[in-house]
Amino acid sequence: MVKSAATSKQASEAKKIFVLDTSVILYNHNAINEFDDNDVAIPITVLEELDNFKKGNDHKNFEAREFIRFLDSISGKSTMKNWRRLNGPEKGKFKVIMNEHSKLDARQIFDDNKPDHRILNAAIKLKEDYPDRKVILVSKDINLRLKAKSLSLAAEDFETGKVKNIESLYTGKSTIEDVDAEVIDNLYSNGFCDACDLNLEDAIANHYYILKSDSSSALAYYNPITKRIERVEKHSVSRIIPRNAEQVFALHAILNPEVKLVTLQGVAGTGKTLLALAGAWEQRRNFKQIYLARPIVPLSNKDIGYLPGDIHEKINPYMEPLWDNLKFIQNQFGEMDKEYKRISDAVENEKLMITPLAYIRGRSISNICFIVDEAQNLTPHEVKTIITRAGENTKIIFTGDIYQIDTPYLDSQSNGLSVLIDKIKHHEIYAHIRLEKGERSELANLANDLL
Repeated sequence: MVKSAATSKQASEAKKIFVLDTSVILYNHNAINEFDDNDVAIPITVLEELDNFKKGNDHKNFEAREFIRFLDSISGKSTMKNWRRLNGPEKGKFKVIMNEHSKLDARQIFDDNKPDHRILNAAIKLKEDYPDRKVILVSKDINLRLKAKSLSLAAEDFETGKVKNIESLYTGKSTIEDVDAEVIDNLYSNGFCDACDLNLEDAIANHYYILKSDSSSALAYYNPITKRIERVEKHSVSRIIPRNAEQVFALHAILNPEVKLVTLQGVAGTGKTLLALAGAWEQRRNFKQIYLARPIVPLSNKDIGYLPGDIHEKINPYMEPLWDNLKFIQNQFGEMDKEYKRISDAVENEKLMITPLAYIRGRSISNICFIVDEAQNLTPHEVKTIITRAGENTKIIFTGDIYQIDTPYLDSQSNGLSVLIDKIKHHEIYAHIRLEKGERSELANLANDLL
């Protein structure tokens, strides 16, 4: 059936118009293609801001460059002032909003001619020009969304890829009560039992279990290779002794040669980084190098170039927590002990490297144990980029606290660590543990009692 002109016009008017803020582009350069057949508009101020981000080695610089290249490729020889079709017949149209002068002027209302307010004006102008269509500002900046709503302008977060229910995020472990004592006895005598003995019809690869009967208990995991429940034993590495079941599971996952990707999620004080580093050091003979890296999140969102001193003096404060963990492991041995000297030699010979994450971008990560600390401050695209660069015989360990976000425009649902845990939780070469029990000193516990 051929649609009439009036029907086509109604269908066009029913489509929404999404106005993208700079923060959305820096989060995901492909965001413009994530709105189905709705239309997408980019304020000219966004392009001006992206121009300031195009130089540099951070991921946001990469996202800015990729988006600029994309716009250039689809615009061809035409201007972007008028609506143009995005790639694909199922996609909507896009254009750049040149006119940022609306009747309701956000610059006057908020008494500031800042880029955010010009972006608000661009969205308001579209709303004035298309009164029959819903215009929605999309931004990762919660404050900008609140300002938009105060001006009666619809505003949304960029939802693509976000974990919908963060409270039910995969933990990697389960407790099974009232287990037959004979099953636990078999675990201790044989080292394994069948999944059906625990009534596990769809056991998850590398999932961990605390098994309890009336008289005994055991720690175990599901081995996807043997397809059996196997006992997990507690043992120390580099004289670091796990103090609870979660830490036992975490070390087992780190030391399991069949598991190539591990995530450890938990609050400060649960031992994530220490366990990752101790486990990596235990396996040092299996890898060419050990990398321990973390993203640098500048204070007050200012670049580290604002800090005094040379590059090492600027970076050292961010890396100090990682060095503290390494020193803690080293101090388990006396200064005359061979293991103490081995750690010093490994650092000196760059067999063990502690470095900002930006410094390893572009490098091959083959035959490496790669620990990424504070991974909750990475976007999903950054996490994906790291994983896709993994070569032969590489193991990657991500650690972080998804409720301690230091990066603007990320939250517990949209950060790279949460999305990674949610997306690949059943993969055979992946294991995850949520660490919930902190092993804190009595003095630290006293401080908590004061609050």
